[in-house]
Amino acid sequence: MPFYEHVFLARQDVSAQQVEELASQITNVVEQQGGKITKTENWGVRSLTYRMNKNRKAHFMFFNIDAPAAAVAEIERQERINEDIIRYLTVRVDELEEGPSAMMRKSDRDRDERGFRGERGPRRPREDAASAEATTEE
Repeated sequence: MPFYEHVFLARQDVSAQQVEELASQITNVVEQQGGKITKTENWGVRSLTYRMNKNRKAHFMFFNIDAPAAAVAEIERQERINEDIIRYLTVRVDELEEGPSAMMRKSDRDRDERGFRGERGPRRPREDAASAEATTEE
């Protein structure tokens, strides 16, 4: 069977539980069509580059799918009907990626580099106003 990567964007005002229900509906459709979902990732609420249907943010969900083309066609048909889903994209790939996706690795890397609150470098000593004036007059 062919491999697919699928992402959908749900409206921001939809709850996280409703997004999980949408994901389970997609899983059920794929399994009914004889395929399987090997990985599901919730990328959370992210800002959109531009407004889509009056939304500035959206819930992002990612799937790795191993299923026939009919299953993907049915998923996309149901997503067109559902008004909670803003956009979706399905891409056929040669093989499915193991481990976390690039989006998940990026957030882990950012967290590791900065620490919890974005650690600062060492502080420079502050020049007081009197010494700053003295150096400018010379």
